[in-house]
Amino acid sequence: MNDETKEFLKMSLRTIPDYPRPGVMFRDVTTLMGNPQAFRRAIDELVFPYAGGKADKIAGVEARGFILGGAMAHQLSAGFVPIRKKGKLPYETVRIAYSLEYGIDEMEMHRDAIQPGERVLLVDDLIATGGTAVAAVNLLRQMGAEIVAACFIVDLPDLGGRKKLEELGVNVRTLLEFEGD
Repeated sequence: MNDETKEFLKMSLRTIPDYPRPGVMFRDVTTLMGNPQAFRRAIDELVFPYAGGKADKIAGVEARGFILGGAMAHQLSAGFVPIRKKGKLPYETVRIAYSLEYGIDEMEMHRDAIQPGERVLLVDDLIATGGTAVAAVNLLRQMGAEIVAACFIVDLPDLGGRKKLEELGVNVRTLLEFEGD
């Protein structure tokens, strides 16, 4: 991705200081998604390396990952799999618990959403500490998925999430980095 595209996408994001607590610079991708040119460019950049049938399914993490994942699945002619918070899916599910800064949460997906050996791209808006992404990778692998990559618009490298995914052998694709967040 060229510098002009990076700058365009970066300028399409909104930064909210001191949210959700003092000292945090929240990177809000909803403004990027609300800009048709920026949204299209971001999706094109996320899917570019995977064109030509390299993924069978796109797994999106609730909720912004649903928006990005649906668009990516369309572009790649792949299926879409929602990974949701516990209790939101109507059919038989598999779930995984994971740690957050303030406790434990659970996410789940339909038991029949992934077939063993399917090639899956994981997507969410942002990678920070990596807790949610690592849990999603483990859940997908539990179902027999081959993780092609994990894709994010924003990486906050100082928080270490990307490194955790790479230590699991997951290829990580991000479009933008913000140091010090």
